[in-house]
Amino acid sequence: MHNCVMTNALNSRRTIEELKALRALTGDENGAQRVAFTPVWVKARKFLRQRFDGLPVEIAEDAAGNLWATLRGDSEKELLIGGHIDSVPNGGWLDGCLNTLAGVEVLRRISAQYHGKPPVTVRVVDWADEEGARFGKSLFGSSACSGNLDLDEARGLVDQDGIKLPDALKEVGIDLQKVKDCGKERKNAAAYLELHIEQGPVLLDLDLPLGAVLGTFGVERHAITFRGQAAHSGSTPMDRRKDAFFAAARMSPEIYEIAKRSGMGVCTIGSCTTKPGIVTSVVADCRITLDQRHLEADKLATMHAEARAASERFAREAGCAVEWERLWHIAPAPFDPDLISLCDEAIKETCGVSHRLPSGPLHDAAEMCMAGVPTVMMFTQSLHGISHNKIEDTKEEHLAQSVEALDKLADKTMAWIVAG
Repeated sequence: MHNCVMTNALNSRRTIEELKALRALTGDENGAQRVAFTPVWVKARKFLRQRFDGLPVEIAEDAAGNLWATLRGDSEKELLIGGHIDSVPNGGWLDGCLNTLAGVEVLRRISAQYHGKPPVTVRVVDWADEEGARFGKSLFGSSACSGNLDLDEARGLVDQDGIKLPDALKEVGIDLQKVKDCGKERKNAAAYLELHIEQGPVLLDLDLPLGAVLGTFGVERHAITFRGQAAHSGSTPMDRRKDAFFAAARMSPEIYEIAKRSGMGVCTIGSCTTKPGIVTSVVADCRITLDQRHLEADKLATMHAEARAASERFAREAGCAVEWERLWHIAPAPFDPDLISLCDEAIKETCGVSHRLPSGPLHDAAEMCMAGVPTVMMFTQSLHGISHNKIEDTKEEHLAQSVEALDKLADKTMAWIVAG
């Protein structure tokens, strides 16, 4: 009887139609344009607010600009269903907004089934500026809520038009100095759920619609500068050169071996700059950037140590020096084992087979996890394995299944909170 009521009330097709309506409202021929703190984002937020019309919910924005829709329950303990409606410029039609609009549909079902009074309080949250596309700093709203936002760093952020983040926030009614006040919003949080497109090819290659996410990768990001000696490219014998590029270039195949040894880790050299940077000179300085990610902290540390040791060896063999500069670090965020199991169950009940996988990209879920809120994510397959691109897509069948599985997961999680 319980499953029958839930199935009748949930309308996953409605979510797909709302996603298409949002695409038409806030996109163009180049893709989604819902960049945070812009007029199009404000329009998207208004669209999201309207989805809650007719529901017995309280709608409010917190000090960081996060939007909350709250359905009060018999218990003050809260089930949070989160996501973000902002996009990167020229982004895909599903990145972020799938989780917010699916959350709306789940809230509709819960409200209908429990006549507006579920066993626990249920809240849908749209985090402000998950992407960080305009100011280069991701997870703004969720990191403010978790307490991890660096206000000194945020004060100095400037967009490509020279507008400072505090001024852009002021335009939409947000005072940067007060954004961490939103931390009070998580005081009763008992669990956090987030649905997202995978943004990669794992589920696609396995031909599976859905997967349970184990956690988000930790990141070690460094700039590595090899320092050699400039010399004439015509008159300097090969065995007399101190070629910084030669040392740096040897890092490329090495990081693939390091990643392979780690199991599930990934390593990327994303940029390379040489000086003097002319065709007739041996390279004096070569700066590369290295991004390393892993779900396990000890293995991430091993990957970093192995890369550092390799760079020192290659520099020595090339007659160069090497310097490391940390650009960024974030610890791995492994999700709650109980919620991962419940996510698995919900997926299997929806489509028969589940797969567990880590998330390479960061998500707001990582901030909730690091703040001590039991957390899990669910991924749905991405066609082409592509995201942050206008060709981003997912089969409508899989979108429908993702909404249905999230709904089942919400039900299981409410029971888990009550039993807890």
